[in-house]
Amino acid sequence: MAKIPYLLVDAFTETPGGGNRVALILDARGMSPEEMQRVADRLHQSQAAFVTDWDSGGFGVRYFTSSGEVEFSGHASVALALTLAREGRVPPHTKKLYLRTIGEALSVELVEENDLPSKAVVRGPAPRFRDPPSFRTLREFMEALGADERYMHRGLPYGIAFTGLWSLFLPVVAPGLVDGLEPDMTRLSELTAGLELATVHVYTPLGPRSFYARTFAPLLGIPEDPVTGSANAALGALLARARVVPRWEGAIHLTVLQGHRLGATGSVDVRVEYGPSGAILGVFIGGKAVLAETGVLEL
Repeated sequence: MAKIPYLLVDAFTETPGGGNRVALILDARGMSPEEMQRVADRLHQSQAAFVTDWDSGGFGVRYFTSSGEVEFSGHASVALALTLAREGRVPPHTKKLYLRTIGEALSVELVEENDLPSKAVVRGPAPRFRDPPSFRTLREFMEALGADERYMHRGLPYGIAFTGLWSLFLPVVAPGLVDGLEPDMTRLSELTAGLELATVHVYTPLGPRSFYARTFAPLLGIPEDPVTGSANAALGALLARARVVPRWEGAIHLTVLQGHRLGATGSVDVRVEYGPSGAILGVFIGGKAVLAETGVLEL
């Protein structure tokens, strides 16, 4: 019987029990995808990340939810990068490392505080966009969320975007309305499946460069994700593309607060970089993370 050490780490927070928890397996060499899926299921977390190999060029990593493998997980990447640094898997004071996902190799900036790694900034997958759905479809999604089209903010963009997962973005006029949503998960699953989406991301403005959001991902086996990295990266790209947020020196900087409704508040920093022509060059998500638990799983 194999014994597999694991860590449970809360991302986008400094408080255990806040943010978004992920299971990390720092040595998954030789494990098959089927074994990784079994481990992810047994650890009873919304997502798990497995380090499959490492060398001077970085770390191979794969991400699993209860419903299967996904290309990228933002909160898992932030938690993993900080944990690798804190567990001595990279040389002290390392400023950059690379995570090789099944999609592409992603750079991670490590930020220190008092000579210790305190924050990770992950470059997400290149953003992509699809044609926005019809207003009738938007109305169906709003009704599945327990609302109607009157909730929608007319000055912010809606649409479908990708930075690792395809997500639908719905702007709502006020934080209280976001917190008041009571989704019909069966209907929401049907609608997301019909558009081949992974998540539905509802957001609202708190200020010129700050937002509050909730993410629903029933098809991934996650009714509501507490604090989401990949969807907030795509949100930054969507807002940047629509030119509705302030921009300085070739980049925009956003903060997205999430998790309040679930009692697991966290904060995601988003940076979108532009080229001289205005084209998006890269989307980055940053945050902190804290160790919550360690253990050994017998498989």
